Amino acid sequence: MQKLFLRTLEKNLRRGSVEVHLPNGERHRFGQEEPEVCWRFDDQRATGRIVRDPELALGETYMDGAWDTDDLAGLLVTLMENFPPPRGQMARLTTALFDWFRPNRIGRSRRNVAHHYDLDEGLFRTFLDEDLQYSCAYFEQPEMDLEAAQKAKCRHIAEKLLPEPGQRVLDIGSGWGGMAIRLAEEFDVDVTGLTLSTEQQRVATQRARERGVADKVRFHLQDYREHAGQYDRIVSIGMFEHVGRAQYPTYFQQVKRLLATDGVALIHSIGCFTPTGSNPWIQRYIFPGGRIPTLSEIGDAAGTGGLVTADVEVWRLHYARTLAEWRDRFQRQRDAVVERFGERFYRMWTFYLASCEAAFRVRDMAVFQFQLSQRLDTVPLTRDYLYARQPAAQSRISATPATINDPAAKWRGKPRSLNQMAP
Repeated sequence: MQKLFLRTLEKNLRRGSVEVHLPNGERHRFGQEEPEVCWRFDDQRATGRIVRDPELALGETYMDGAWDTDDLAGLLVTLMENFPPPRGQMARLTTALFDWFRPNRIGRSRRNVAHHYDLDEGLFRTFLDEDLQYSCAYFEQPEMDLEAAQKAKCRHIAEKLLPEPGQRVLDIGSGWGGMAIRLAEEFDVDVTGLTLSTEQQRVATQRARERGVADKVRFHLQDYREHAGQYDRIVSIGMFEHVGRAQYPTYFQQVKRLLATDGVALIHSIGCFTPTGSNPWIQRYIFPGGRIPTLSEIGDAAGTGGLVTADVEVWRLHYARTLAEWRDRFQRQRDAVVERFGERFYRMWTFYLASCEAAFRVRDMAVFQFQLSQRLDTVPLTRDYLYARQPAAQSRISATPATINDPAAKWRGKPRSLNQMAP
């Protein structure tokens, strides 16, 4: 199997280059282009496992310490560029089978959420920003750090909601409470947050008390399908990825049911442009039940649910940079994470952050924002209102594009520019 592994690399590696170090001391170089990354194997069985089931075994063998590299994200970028995921009819078939046999009913959804989000709050504080925003940041300017970019994300979403004082807002998948608290503080609205994570509900409720907005913000441990009420605004950030294809119609029907006739909803979700099968490693170890929707699937389901798509925005590369920032912070806390959770867990989460970063950099993944309403005339007809309050210095129009401080720009052979990053 080791020979087959080496032949596979020799046949397919065309972009970038990899130097493979085997346990017996052999070294093999594949590819011609820069940059070069080193892939060191300490267990001779690992290459056979990867050949037999690459999408699952690549992450598992890394978790086991069977191989290592000085540049994990760089290696994964190179592999993803040369080994595309399953697409077309086979991808649609595997996804359909997954949706059929593992639908995200309420009970399963609770277990799926607990698997990831009910981990220790301290784990997430090792790599998130101070506001605990666990979704894609918005790097409006190249010099922004993670803290500023997450604030920009929240501001941009809030502007799309067009909130007015006294309105009722529903936050579906409220996370650690940052968006709900910010809306209450800055726009004087009343916010109800829904989460299936007991740890997130606990932390979010505590944060609302500490910030003095407990009278305006409350968080319920409840599935969106169980909730009733009427809201002027609905926001959902980074939750739709956990809904599951079979539940898309139910989700948007519920949004319509909960949204006032003149209301506005903003759905912020990871997405892809062409269907790909669910990654088995991510499914098993990180996000059981998760599924990345396509742009057309979201649009079709929203329309079928009776909602008007007022605006769609696509964020390209922003999540790649967000994940790079998270990974860097996480790795700096290695000793604390290993002491609390163990070496294998640390390697699992390092691989999770690096593999997602690589996927957002070289595959057709992005973040979609769907602004929805029930009437055609609810939302302004142009996007001018989104930028009216921003200073001229924040304009995206620049005669000389600035270079993004992008730690992974070297992988693509040229620096990123502001215009390349802007949605």
